Amino acid sequence: MAVTYRYLIVGGGLTADAAVAGIRQNDADGRIAVVSEEPFPPYSRPALSRSLFQGGRVEEIWRLLDERAAGVDLHLTTQIVNLDPGAHQAIDSTGRIFSYQRCLLATGAAPRRLPQLTEPVIYYRTLSDYFLLMDQIQHAQSVAILGGGFIGTEMAAALTLVGKEVHLIMPEPGILHRYVPEDLSTYLTDYYRESGIQVYPNMAVTKIIRHGAGAQLMTSRGIELPVDLVVAGVGLEPRTELARAAGLLVRDGIVTGPTLATTAPDVFAAGDVANIFNSALRRWRRVEHEDNATKGGSLAGRNMAGAHEVFDYLPLFYSNLFDLGFEGVGRVDSRLATIADWKVRYRSGIVYYLSRTGFVEGILLWNTWNRVDAARALIERRTRFANPDDLRGKIPL
Repeated sequence: MAVTYRYLIVGGGLTADAAVAGIRQNDADGRIAVVSEEPFPPYSRPALSRSLFQGGRVEEIWRLLDERAAGVDLHLTTQIVNLDPGAHQAIDSTGRIFSYQRCLLATGAAPRRLPQLTEPVIYYRTLSDYFLLMDQIQHAQSVAILGGGFIGTEMAAALTLVGKEVHLIMPEPGILHRYVPEDLSTYLTDYYRESGIQVYPNMAVTKIIRHGAGAQLMTSRGIELPVDLVVAGVGLEPRTELARAAGLLVRDGIVTGPTLATTAPDVFAAGDVANIFNSALRRWRRVEHEDNATKGGSLAGRNMAGAHEVFDYLPLFYSNLFDLGFEGVGRVDSRLATIADWKVRYRSGIVYYLSRTGFVEGILLWNTWNRVDAARALIERRTRFANPDDLRGKIPL
């Protein structure tokens, strides 16, 4: 027997929470099912590598879904295993059928795993991972962090601040090397070392051997490193298996149109899993950050409830690394040409990222605040800068 809902949301993260709010803006009483594989209601995921290590409490990370609970059924520890867009039905792992009028796939992304490592590694992503880490770290002093991107660098800083000996291992030449200019990456790497972190660039872990209660890491450079705990933050993979099996168009995520509708009738996608064309950048993009999840989820919810809005938005992303912080908009990619406008070199300023034809593709606001709207507007104007030096001072420092 099927349970019937007006709206079915597959996934229980920030996108799902925002989608419920979006639906309620246009439909006050349509029945909603939120189906989540996690055992917890929606929560603020960025807190897992930031505020919870800086005095924040778990009680403060919950989202507002419970305040909109009228007409919303939250199905936790529940996995949707089959989606039939033609029949407007989904089936969970127990065989229960969910019938719907509109469906949102907010399945997010899963941590990329390292196939060469067979020993237990904490692939850090969820609140369950946080609780596991907090349990194990009580008996650990030395921690290896694998990955020099956003999660790896945030975790390295967070665990250092709580008194752990941290070893940060990455295959790239420096911290955030994929995102920031080489000289800034070099500065960050030195800054982390000065902050007490052992940084190992240009190095991969090839094998992990149990060593008492801890582990012995074997590396590509012949270094053997004994540690108590191993945490990995080496990127994410979009959770597209359900969409692919249902016949939706999948290409580095679930491909959507401008209203976040997919290629299946009455099925939408938003958040980490959605691949959307952005007109300002003239390219398809899949974005794995909080602002994209909440803005996209909200718009998808409104459109599921009858609106016809276009998602043509440049989301911001942000991070905090000890006393350095930044916000970014657009395509922040170190393979692009860059021009830096420093107020204080490497401590405060703006980095502009340009296409080969001179258009601003992305902007990194480095310890420079309250400039996101200006950065977004500059990218969206699509002004060509034949002389990149003309960008200096374009956004006031």
